[in-house]
Amino acid sequence: MHMTTAPPQLILASGSPRRKMLLTDAGYDFTIIVPSETAECGICTRETPPEMVARLGRQKAEDVALRVDSGLILACDTMVECQGVALGKPHDEAHARQMLHRLRGQRHRVYSGVCLWERPTDRTLVRVDQTTLQMHDVTDEAIEAHLATGDWEGKAGAFGFQDGLDWLTLVEGSESNVVGLPMELLAEMLSEFC
Repeated sequence: MHMTTAPPQLILASGSPRRKMLLTDAGYDFTIIVPSETAECGICTRETPPEMVARLGRQKAEDVALRVDSGLILACDTMVECQGVALGKPHDEAHARQMLHRLRGQRHRVYSGVCLWERPTDRTLVRVDQTTLQMHDVTDEAIEAHLATGDWEGKAGAFGFQDGLDWLTLVEGSESNVVGLPMELLAEMLSEFC
């Protein structure tokens, strides 16, 4: 009789409601362990945005891996880049306004660094996805109305593709990457891993 081993338990290393929603909608069975805040620290100005999200995704996975004995940890870090400037999550409303004014009328890229980390083997796989977007030349009033909703909080670039804003055109790449987790890349990585 041929025995197959069950796939390891998937552990999402994120408190993001958007990543949870994407995984749930895709039918994945997973638990959540939020990495410590220190796992997201450490911006290095010499890094390109793809290098930065790859490193931060790996740091988040490692943080959780140190706390579990078994399972497959999934971590992701997402960042927006516009005109060579990396835009993470805004610190406050003024910072969000500054980001949105920079993005207005511009083509920009969303990068996600995805890391799978298997415990107890500590086998890892890190990949980066890129999506290109064009933000329309929105009015100051539209930006202020968006800021007033609070929807910018906790989102790279101060907006969410899933917020229903008609400000953006997807030029190339994965829509789920813009939401916070590139599901097509994740499926490829899981098939490579298992």
